[in-house]
Amino acid sequence: MRLFSAGRPVRLRSGAAVAVAAGLLTAGLAAPALADDDSPQSDQLWVNEPYEQTLPLGTDGGQPQSRTLGVGIYHDNENFTVTDGRLTVDISGLAGVAEVTWPDNCAPSGTSAVCDIPTVPTIGGDYEGQVFLTVRAADGAEAGAQGRITYEATATGGPDGTLTAPHESFDTTLTVGAGPDLAIAPVADIEGARPGDDRTIPFKVTNNGNKSANGVSVTLYASYGLTDLTRYDACAYTTTDGNDGAPSNKAVCTFDQVLAPGDSFELPEPLTVRIAPHALNERLDIDVEPGDGAQDLDSTNDYVALQIGAENNADFSVTGDAISGAAGETATAELTFKNNGPAWFGNLGSGDPAAEVRLIVPEGTTVTGVPSGCSPRTLGGGYYPKRTGAPRYDCNLPYWVLEDTQRTFAFSVRIDTVVPGATGAVSIHPAFGEFGEYPFAFDPDLTNNKAVLAVN
Repeated sequence: MRLFSAGRPVRLRSGAAVAVAAGLLTAGLAAPALADDDSPQSDQLWVNEPYEQTLPLGTDGGQPQSRTLGVGIYHDNENFTVTDGRLTVDISGLAGVAEVTWPDNCAPSGTSAVCDIPTVPTIGGDYEGQVFLTVRAADGAEAGAQGRITYEATATGGPDGTLTAPHESFDTTLTVGAGPDLAIAPVADIEGARPGDDRTIPFKVTNNGNKSANGVSVTLYASYGLTDLTRYDACAYTTTDGNDGAPSNKAVCTFDQVLAPGDSFELPEPLTVRIAPHALNERLDIDVEPGDGAQDLDSTNDYVALQIGAENNADFSVTGDAISGAAGETATAELTFKNNGPAWFGNLGSGDPAAEVRLIVPEGTTVTGVPSGCSPRTLGGGYYPKRTGAPRYDCNLPYWVLEDTQRTFAFSVRIDTVVPGATGAVSIHPAFGEFGEYPFAFDPDLTNNKAVLAVN
């Protein structure tokens, strides 16, 4: 099964390609890891463009449907302000295949246009598309015809005063197509659900394509805190045990209803789920596909990841240890993470570890044996070249923990010098975050998020 995802993948580039997992995991742009030469003195401009788009022919010889392509530019380094972006869009490769209507911020000339983008964002949460092209199949175009849009970009800013996107690196392929296009009607996220509630999920699918869909396949993935999916005769239900991923419920349904262009489909009965006693941040993923193996014309609107938030808590805690010995002796220190519930927790969007257990190694000792899942770090959290002997260790849990999960990390610690009363700090943190006043918004008791490893 897929790892629960907040949306479809977005195409991004950085110093190295930025991987945004599909069916993972969260919608929005993710900051890339810095390249070796990235610093406050370097920056790079990029174009964010769709990989491809299918343009449907008209139904029964009618006007072809239009599609909107969202294109934009962004840069890497938030230490610089970048302005006066200019995106050059070349549509010469669309002759006989597709027609383009230019937005107001583009100045066309022949088969290209220069589009103004006054402020260029970085690739964090402030990114939004800036140029929206309206495209449709050209008159007389036949199914299967393909064309290509290419992009170039420049902007003012960066360390040298001017940024230029890599030449001949960005394009979108348009394909003229005929077939069904199943689209799920928008579904609003749910907040404030209470354990024990039954919630009804609106569900409607419309065929926006130019050919009939001979049947509809519906797949539901319900996260661990959602139970009692409505039972339909056309569905097969399975439950995973959580060995390979977070436990979940799945339903695969096949309906033989034919959807002509413009027709809609709803389930035989309303779709409901129950909020379990251990629910917290839940997801219901819904996928639809046309039957008979037909190719959907636009896969971006046949998938929904519904977020369901429950009013609940998960009390994370950590337990340290006390070891003793003479100089030169080695002891085992056991550090234990526990979720005291009542809720489970999973990073179902990002796939990041649910929590991180951190050890600051006590004075006068050396770690000689490191448990799996733990990484050596400098005190400040930087790279440490050796697995043993580091001053700090960060131990990652899986991306989910159940309401009663307990995990012990056993370190081998050599006592080099007897320092009476020496202690090392043990603490819990969100993955990739520092310990703050409220490290986990769902944790009602932060006093048990810290402990010590005491020596002698």
